[in-house]
Amino acid sequence: MDFINPNIQAYAESFSTPESEVLADLNRETNLKVLYPRMLSGHLQGRILSMISRMIRPNCILEIGTYTGYSALCMAEGLTEDGKVITIDIDPERKNMVLEYAQKAGIADKIEMLIGNALEVIPQLNKTLDLIFLDADKHNYSNYFDLVLPKLRKGGFIVADNVLWSGRVLNEDTEDKETIGLRNFVQHVSNHEGVEQVLMPIRDGIMLIQKL
Repeated sequence: MDFINPNIQAYAESFSTPESEVLADLNRETNLKVLYPRMLSGHLQGRILSMISRMIRPNCILEIGTYTGYSALCMAEGLTEDGKVITIDIDPERKNMVLEYAQKAGIADKIEMLIGNALEVIPQLNKTLDLIFLDADKHNYSNYFDLVLPKLRKGGFIVADNVLWSGRVLNEDTEDKETIGLRNFVQHVSNHEGVEQVLMPIRDGIMLIQKL
């Protein structure tokens, strides 16, 4: 399901800062060689992530769900001089691809990729986080939120992807655990007194959350 007319999407992209050559190559290779390329953040969302990062100027970014590394490279554009993106993925298969493109982008020293179950990895992180990008298994979004919020600095941001789930979240009678997980997540965040949030119908839905 497309939330934005493809022509409007193309128009928006045409007036947004272009992808870098490295990001364009990664976009192309992901679409040619990797399963489920729709999971890639892509040009427009990538520029949004880059802009958010550059506004915040984070020193430490945590990404939950790496895929091929496109979003990590975008967010790294706003890092402080000694900043780092820590990205977690349960699948080791694409680690070489992620690190190869980090090298091509000249930021290999700024990307740390951890392989494992994020529910087990996050508690081991002894870091104060400035920005978090949540883009992993949807039924665990609420669990991830509860784990990372104490590590997020006051005023820091969480960006949660796919919160509209191609419109499936509107189906209140669904039995799909991913859809149920997303519906529970946005309700959980909305009920939390320690944050403010806005759900934006960008691409597949982005929820921007700030810790108070």
